[in-house]
Amino acid sequence: MARAPAQSRNLVPRLGNAEARALFLQRHDLHKPPSGSGRGAGLADLIERLGFVQVDSVNTLARAHDLILWSRRPNYRAASLRWLNDRTRQTFESWTHDAAILPMNFYPYWRLKFARDRDRIESKWLRQRGPEFLKECDTVLEAIARNGAICSRDMSAGATRPSTGWWDWHPSKTALEYLWRSGRLAICHRRGFAKYFDLAENVVPAEYLNAFYPDRSIVDWGCEAALNRLGLATSGEIASFFALVTPQEAKAWLLRALADGRVIEVDVTSADGSLRRHAMRPETLADLPGPVTSKRMRILSPFDPALRDRKRAERLFGFHYRIEIFVPEAQRRYGYYVFPVMQGQRLIGRIDIEADRPRSVLKLRRFWPESGMRMGKAQITRLWSELARMARWQNLTEIEAQADWLQPEVIGAN
Repeated sequence: MARAPAQSRNLVPRLGNAEARALFLQRHDLHKPPSGSGRGAGLADLIERLGFVQVDSVNTLARAHDLILWSRRPNYRAASLRWLNDRTRQTFESWTHDAAILPMNFYPYWRLKFARDRDRIESKWLRQRGPEFLKECDTVLEAIARNGAICSRDMSAGATRPSTGWWDWHPSKTALEYLWRSGRLAICHRRGFAKYFDLAENVVPAEYLNAFYPDRSIVDWGCEAALNRLGLATSGEIASFFALVTPQEAKAWLLRALADGRVIEVDVTSADGSLRRHAMRPETLADLPGPVTSKRMRILSPFDPALRDRKRAERLFGFHYRIEIFVPEAQRRYGYYVFPVMQGQRLIGRIDIEADRPRSVLKLRRFWPESGMRMGKAQITRLWSELARMARWQNLTEIEAQADWLQPEVIGAN
């Protein structure tokens, strides 16, 4: 293991960009070739170490949560997550910055988020719709208590115009989502991608449902848990990791942690050579991981935890990434849903691929190497090996590439 330089009382330690990348990737389980169990206790342990796995509906190849887990556990299959979440209740679905799968032992800490979401949403809807909104919530709760779990799309009956967001849904569907976001309901299972809701007491194991912690303890836990999973972070990154605490709470926690020595400050070198102050645990700095040496490529989800914070990814890896789903086609630089490609400690490019399931084909439209990345024969072979692994995972029997899938000017000696 690489050892960090000794800390001086008068000098803030400096962490090189390669060291920072290696640490960050270690904490996101991307520092070594994918291996380990993708089911049961092994899968639960991975989600615990990551902190959360974002759920997203886009399915051009595989849903975000499935690709996040497969990119770390090659024997992972979608049914393994559904078993963990829907049957053994080792995880639950809620919100961080977006919808996510979380370890079930996090549930008591999410009460703070439930309460804050409840107050925020009630304030908005009571202003706009008055007490009728809360009456609708009572009606939904009574229906579920009487008839059992209900699907979210069942609540959209009677809508008279297309929805532009959950705030614009039919009142019963809006009430259903609000009751989930505020903790009264829980997602008991999914069919396809459709969510089924039940009363929280019918879904969450009693040991977690009946556990309560003071708000201050939740804030401390949330900040510590975020820093542990990031390895190094600013106060803003600590706050946004789970979106459980406010930026002000994260700043206050960091000041306390610095004062009592639980955390130290470190100047981290960005990809462009600039320095930015971060927080780290002293024991983390004292025992840094070695560099990532594997040359294997892996295709990542656009919502991978390591890339979710686009500004941090650009600062740490020099990788500017945006999803262009909502960009008009003529204005897209790359494509509708383009996947980042990682090799070792570098994000080396992005790839436009899609599953043509009726034909059992993985379609490769285009690969864009990052500036300065030359794709020689060995590199192209590694990329095709990853595509072959992905095709097998998705039960696709053929890879079909467009003639111009790789820009000719970047092909050269490896």
